[in-house]
Amino acid sequence: MATPDGIEEPAEKGGLWDRHASPISILLLGALMLAALSGVAGGQPGERRLADFGEAKLLVKSPSVIRNGEFFEMEIAVEAKTDLDAPAIEVSPSLWRDMTINTMMPAPAEELFEKGGYRFAYDRMPRGKRLLIKIDGQINPPLFAGTRGDIAVYDGERRLGAMPLAIEVLP
Repeated sequence: MATPDGIEEPAEKGGLWDRHASPISILLLGALMLAALSGVAGGQPGERRLADFGEAKLLVKSPSVIRNGEFFEMEIAVEAKTDLDAPAIEVSPSLWRDMTINTMMPAPAEELFEKGGYRFAYDRMPRGKRLLIKIDGQINPPLFAGTRGDIAVYDGERRLGAMPLAIEVLP
């Protein structure tokens, strides 16, 4: 078959890779899917962290790796090992910087910002009682690389202990 004017023979005939997908693209797609399934980009169940302060135990379930813009769920459980007259949770502002907290259940009896922390006070807890707090939030776009801070347990003004917490934020 004769080629049209101006088109040379080599332009008409394609090589082996001209008509088929390159195996490199299949390998890259497969590697991306394996990375997503492995959880290196977040999306895995939250880690459980436990701290025993003697008078109370603190259990925090929170994602350790999350992507920017994602919604997340955090659970904070306090178990009274002695009677706590005025139990409170305090979250350092650095932990929730550039996050939107949408829901906190159950609602605390009192919410305030005091002595450099967000304080959430609850009603008296007798020995053995467990308080489970569910927090729903979202990572805001300006937050990049991560955030860290403390979650502390108080009985009135007396600090029983604190747990450091870090959340890595990926783009």
